Amino acid sequence: MATACIPQITFGFEPKGKPIVAAFDQPHASSDGGAVLLKSLDTHLQLTKRLAGCLVDTRQPGKVQHQTLELVRQRIFGLACGYADCNDAARLADDAIHKLLLDRDPIAGRALASQPTLSRFENAVTWAPLRDMAHVLADTVIETHRRRLKGQARRITIDLDPTDDPTHGQQEFTFFNGHYDTACYLPIVATVTFNDEPAQYAVAAVLRPGNAPATRGARGLLRRLLAKLRAAFRGATYRVRLDGGFAHPKLFQFLEQQQVEYVVAMASNRRLEKRARRLMGKARMQSKATGQTAHLYGETRYAARSWKRKRRVIIKAEVVRHPGRDPKNNPRFVVTNLPDAPEALYTFYCGRGDVENRLKELHHGLELDRTSCQHFLANQFRVLLTLAAYVLFQELRRRAAGTTCAEAQVTTLRERLLKLAVWVERSARRIVLHLPRAFPWLPTWHRIARAVGATP
Repeated sequence: MATACIPQITFGFEPKGKPIVAAFDQPHASSDGGAVLLKSLDTHLQLTKRLAGCLVDTRQPGKVQHQTLELVRQRIFGLACGYADCNDAARLADDAIHKLLLDRDPIAGRALASQPTLSRFENAVTWAPLRDMAHVLADTVIETHRRRLKGQARRITIDLDPTDDPTHGQQEFTFFNGHYDTACYLPIVATVTFNDEPAQYAVAAVLRPGNAPATRGARGLLRRLLAKLRAAFRGATYRVRLDGGFAHPKLFQFLEQQQVEYVVAMASNRRLEKRARRLMGKARMQSKATGQTAHLYGETRYAARSWKRKRRVIIKAEVVRHPGRDPKNNPRFVVTNLPDAPEALYTFYCGRGDVENRLKELHHGLELDRTSCQHFLANQFRVLLTLAAYVLFQELRRRAAGTTCAEAQVTTLRERLLKLAVWVERSARRIVLHLPRAFPWLPTWHRIARAVGATP
């Protein structure tokens, strides 16, 4: 039976004289058949169940149609499949796969929660459950890698990075930010890297007011993460990489008290540029002689007026040269408590640049900036749900090792693995997902399915 909105449409081309008719008449079909991969991962991690356990349901039991766990799963799996807005609930209400993701009968099960129900759910949350959910997310990521590495890690690197989340209404604690030239929130995202592995795993995300300085909440977040990591990985050394907004003496003192190694960027100023003058002169000479961009590295002992003591500052004397343009001086500075050679330390600091790719995934792949609720706590809730979806994608990507999806971003993973046409059939003994035989990523999908626990 065709839908009421589009009974059928006929196209204007006729191969072998036969018209092409499209009819949307399959009630038990879905375009998200591949989402069962994420469901399998969630079953292993127990992530959605643990997150739902943090929430207190204050509704009248006799009037509850959708349990808290079901609402959590509906939002997280919806985000993962590209449905970031609660308004998408109406379109997915009877989707067979999305019912299945909630452990409902895909054919006879009741419809998914409506947009008003989801909105009330998001706006009813209080601070304590959000705090507990943040702990669950961090614990899940850390425990996953503790098991993977058997509790053995030589070095663990923590990166913190703020990002702008533009707002377009009267949301609580949204403020105009001159740096980003917009009204916004300023969430901060934390990632961890184990040993010298290239992967950075998002482990925490905290929503902050739009006028928050970069350092707000940084010490508290680092304290919590360090405590969890040290309990899981005894004997590891810890490093923190931060951009210039975090260059504050109280944060340096905190990291030193915690016996944490750090490399933190510093904004240029006249005093630092004076220290770099000789090295910049050598870089200009080298650039002129070679006709290429030149990089030289050095160091100095430096204390800003707000510091109580001098610290080691690495200098990168860079002269950028492009064909047809005048050479450009570009001195850079990072403060550190590490003894390594200047070039090695600056190269290590540049590794934090990959955090930008994680932020792009969260923004463009999962719409981290969809914080359109009026209340601040509701928006923080959305941020945590988004992070939960990203944790599942991170684990999916890790299980895809050895395939073309091992380094794919969220949008690519969704396109290749989740957006898969399926017709659902139910019998007395089993539920069968009928998938297209001509699926171009079939070998990869099969391999990942086995990696997440499926059996032939």
